[in-house]
Amino acid sequence: MRDTLKRTTALIVLVALFTAGVVYLLFSLAVHGSDWASNRINQHLYSNGTTTNSGAIYDRNGALLVSSEDGKRVYNSSRKVRVSTLHTVGDTSGFISTGTQSLYRKLLSGYNVLEGVYGIINRPAETSSVTLNIDSEACCVAYDAFGDYNGTIVVYNYKNGELVCSISKPSYDVNDVPSNLLTSKYYDGVFLDKAVSGVYTPGSVIKIITAISALQNIPGIESQTFDCDGEYEIGSGAVICNSVHYEETFEEAFNKSCNFAFADITLQLGASKLLETANSLGFNKQLYAGEVALKKSTFSPSDSDKLELGWAGIGQSTTLLNPSHLLSIVGAIANGGTGYAPNRIHSYSTFYGQYSPAANQLITLDGGIAAKMRALMRSNVVNKYGDDNFPNLEFCAKTGTAQLDDADSHSWLAGFSSRSDLPLAVVCIVENGGWGSGPATEVTNEVMQYFLDVYTNS
Repeated sequence: MRDTLKRTTALIVLVALFTAGVVYLLFSLAVHGSDWASNRINQHLYSNGTTTNSGAIYDRNGALLVSSEDGKRVYNSSRKVRVSTLHTVGDTSGFISTGTQSLYRKLLSGYNVLEGVYGIINRPAETSSVTLNIDSEACCVAYDAFGDYNGTIVVYNYKNGELVCSISKPSYDVNDVPSNLLTSKYYDGVFLDKAVSGVYTPGSVIKIITAISALQNIPGIESQTFDCDGEYEIGSGAVICNSVHYEETFEEAFNKSCNFAFADITLQLGASKLLETANSLGFNKQLYAGEVALKKSTFSPSDSDKLELGWAGIGQSTTLLNPSHLLSIVGAIANGGTGYAPNRIHSYSTFYGQYSPAANQLITLDGGIAAKMRALMRSNVVNKYGDDNFPNLEFCAKTGTAQLDDADSHSWLAGFSSRSDLPLAVVCIVENGGWGSGPATEVTNEVMQYFLDVYTNS
């Protein structure tokens, strides 16, 4: 009797352990199954680490950007679309780590607990897909607008964060990979999506941050005047201005991007106040746009070196700025203080259903300050850049010229349309393009005119 009881107890323990093991296995499959399935050693989805079977990716208008057919990835039939959307869509080997194919590979694997990855192998078009907010035709327009220059442009809807255009140059055609891709200087940084992983010396677009800080911290700044004689002397050195502007108001100094006035303003603020504003706007911290980790923007104005502090306030110090981060700051100005992260994903469809990610607020700015900055940036276009450079856009902007020691300057533009039927903000960097009012203005206008034609009645 005693032996029977022992055997029964042992059997019960074994059954309990077996049941617990099954439960743990099912739990692990539910929680970690997609991780296991999407590992690049899975020969059902990858061959030599290259994606073969995976879900489809579409643009906002339903254009198929990439899908799987007969065990291989097939891209859009248009070379222009393939080249201009490469960094957003990504490559099959994962060299472009921020591409949608890499960041969403678990979702695109089509894995589910009932059939594993069977569905994605046998019916990939039905099993799993991602629809982007990107307009691939706009990306083609943007890529062509850069001509022989490299750089990046990002455009998004500042009301909801939808990223409607994003390109990074240089790029290449995944269907015709250049033989010198890894050896030619022309392709330096080709696997880097500059919109999200790049940082640049900001030049005068940093005056957006300095102006916000001045409005926050200097009483009466809007009625102050400055007497620019071409250089602002600080100790044994000077901040050099791009011209002699004579007497000017705060608004006029912003219009003319006067280094003299903004060096003066920076010293009035001091390093701590300027840094406090910058940090509140997302500098020196890790920011995310959905699954995408943005390269950190860094700003560290000097407490001890007044000359260096003056240069920091006009964007020619050690400051580095990420384009997508700046887009959210400009979006906050345009949107009354709420700056969304640029969101590339419109929706994704899986075995379990269809989902759309919620808008992610990245930047917060006081509504009153945002309104004053909108007026200042609109004044720049009306009184300095010219509305004829941005026809029918009701455009607000700030340009910048990031001077480099051994090359032509980078040309910046950050701005937005204030039209209620065209709530789009844009950041453009043309590498080695010279003055901000040159190539960056031309590229920006060409892209914005596309959206004006396609998305409004004008």
